[in-house]
Amino acid sequence: MSNEQVRKNTRPKGKRGEHLVAMQFILIFTFIAMPVYPPGALQAPPEAVRWAAFGLLGLTAAVFGSLGSKHLKDVLTPLPYPVEHSRLITTGIYSLVRHPLYSSQLFLGAGWTIFAWSLSHLLLTAVAFLFFSYKASKEEGWLTLRHPEYADYARRVKKFIPFIY
Repeated sequence: MSNEQVRKNTRPKGKRGEHLVAMQFILIFTFIAMPVYPPGALQAPPEAVRWAAFGLLGLTAAVFGSLGSKHLKDVLTPLPYPVEHSRLITTGIYSLVRHPLYSSQLFLGAGWTIFAWSLSHLLLTAVAFLFFSYKASKEEGWLTLRHPEYADYARRVKKFIPFIY
């Protein structure tokens, strides 16, 4: 399908993944409001270790989020459906992961989970991982239609975690 055909077949409002954005905000607000439920059977690591993990994962989240946003510039949208003037970005942070903005939220969630040593946040971070995997797959389908070379890029670059997943 040519870019012109894709433009003519632009999804109408309400069909570009708006519900996924709403679900994402619900997940974020739930994560923030969720009380810490410590796993009683597991002793928390020393506070210094938890601070270090939170710092490292938080810094990673900040780098992925800021570089991901910077590289997208004028094609950044909260919707998973690509904007009309989208272009395929495969350099910078996008050469390490395909979805650095989703990764940043997952890294931050993992960092807080370790710092707070919270089973409730661990479970919600797992749910968020499944959600972002689903949202990314929808987005990647649309990106492949718009940019056929996306399929090759997806084979070379991991989704969320460099060299792992």
